[in-house]
Amino acid sequence: MATPDNWRKSSYSGGGDGNACVEIAHRPAHIAVRDSKAPARATLTFPTGAFGAFLDALKRTSDSR
Repeated sequence: MATPDNWRKSSYSGGGDGNACVEIAHRPAHIAVRDSKAPARATLTFPTGAFGAFLDALKRTSDSR
């Protein structure tokens, strides 16, 4: 799994301490996603190739609102 120094926050996290966002960690074979408000809790892990499809699905969901 990714080490803490591999995590980065979204550029859309806003001002302040930026705790209203998700963080991602890139690894050679997968990408991990976690909630920045609860970093010690569970993470979602995607094969690297599937992460783009996940993001596309999120964009379609937000565009339809």
